[in-house]
Amino acid sequence: MAFARPRFDIGDILRRRLADLGRHPLSLVQRKVASCISRCRTSALGGHVDVCLDCGHEQPSYNSCGNRNCPKCQAAKQEEWIEARAKRLLPIGHFHLVFTLPSELRDLALRYPALVYAALFQAASYTLLKLGRQHLKATLGVTLVLHTWTRDLRLHPHVHGLVSAGGLALDGSEFVPTVQDFLFHVYRMGEIFRGKMLEILRKHQEQEQLGLGEVAFNVLMASLAKHKRWVVYAKEPFKEPWHVLAYLARYTHRVGIANSRILEDTGEEVTFRTRGKGTTTLPVMVFLLRFLLHVLPQGFTKIRHYGLYGSVKAGGLLEKAHACLGGKAIPEFWRGPILIDPPDAPEGAKEHVCSECGGALRRTILPRPKGGEEVVPAARAPPPGPRP
Repeated sequence: MAFARPRFDIGDILRRRLADLGRHPLSLVQRKVASCISRCRTSALGGHVDVCLDCGHEQPSYNSCGNRNCPKCQAAKQEEWIEARAKRLLPIGHFHLVFTLPSELRDLALRYPALVYAALFQAASYTLLKLGRQHLKATLGVTLVLHTWTRDLRLHPHVHGLVSAGGLALDGSEFVPTVQDFLFHVYRMGEIFRGKMLEILRKHQEQEQLGLGEVAFNVLMASLAKHKRWVVYAKEPFKEPWHVLAYLARYTHRVGIANSRILEDTGEEVTFRTRGKGTTTLPVMVFLLRFLLHVLPQGFTKIRHYGLYGSVKAGGLLEKAHACLGGKAIPEFWRGPILIDPPDAPEGAKEHVCSECGGALRRTILPRPKGGEEVVPAARAPPPGPRP
């Protein structure tokens, strides 16, 4: 099935505004991401050109940047990742949960994203595995995926969780299923989630890693402990394992915004779809800075596995769980309707004939231009004022 390409492209917007971005205090990782996306599928990265031997028609194709923040470069990685997960997925239902970081911690997440997001993963996984041991006497299979955005690209850190509807008994003797359509009470999950998150933050404060004074930290902790109900969302389980794969495909390799959501780019403002028929219009630099707000620290892992799904050894817990479930395999027909965003997916393999006359093609490699990688320059400090 062919899909129409989006009219507007974040890469085009970035190419026009790279110099302007240099005036803003971006991290080195954000500057590299902006440069990568601006060069994606352009002559700057090289590529190849197919020339028809009959009519002479030329069709150039340029290389992708491969950056995990690029809306155009996720489909191939997504397919490879889902292929690998399908071999490990338990053939049972899975619950969908969302653990959300309270708004009071967003400023801290902006300053120390690696630390705060790692704590979010740790607290959410601890909550699920602890309740699994307490209530089911079993080890659950858990996959968590970090998202940091709202539909209008504001900061909203949360992890989506896929949790197996049951687990391997602690003694490894059997597989223990959950009660139908119920995992754990959301308020109980919220309490444990809050307690673990605060415990982790206190340890970081003791090690002087948060940059907060003692009074400011105590005020923040008191607010979070007493006056904030921590949100844990739970949805009824996916009945079939291929539904889980469809979910994974939608969430695991998604970035803050897909090109298909951009409705208008005037050069000064960008309008894009939010939820349903809603739209938001932002000045172009505000749009780009919000997009770059969701660039994760270098090397940070945004998809993590725990419990049974964290078991990688041969003959480990996951293999024992599969054996208890009869060793059922996931069917192959999950492959079809799980594209992240079809308009942003690459065109894929084309028939190697001329699109104009059907003649044979000759491919010539286009070398990458010399000159090195262009990186958004760092913001400069303002010039010093006149001496008194």
